[in-house]
Amino acid sequence: MVVKNKTVADMKPGETAIIVGFSDDQISVKLLEMGFLPGTSIRFNFKAPFGDPICVSVSGYDLSLRLDEAIVISILN
Repeated sequence: MVVKNKTVADMKPGETAIIVGFSDDQISVKLLEMGFLPGTSIRFNFKAPFGDPICVSVSGYDLSLRLDEAIVISILN
């Protein structure tokens, strides 16, 4: 049985979670600089009409992410 880690891309509007890590080292540097730190709370606000990008709140900011960025952020909720 394969267990898939839940990511920000799996979240629904209004959900909150805790960031636990990243699955892509290159994108993780950019995300860390934007405030996506492990142990930080993240809230999924809404998605664009066609599903990409999404808007999340993290570290006191509302940020827009592409789904290819959101899928590398592992979470616990």
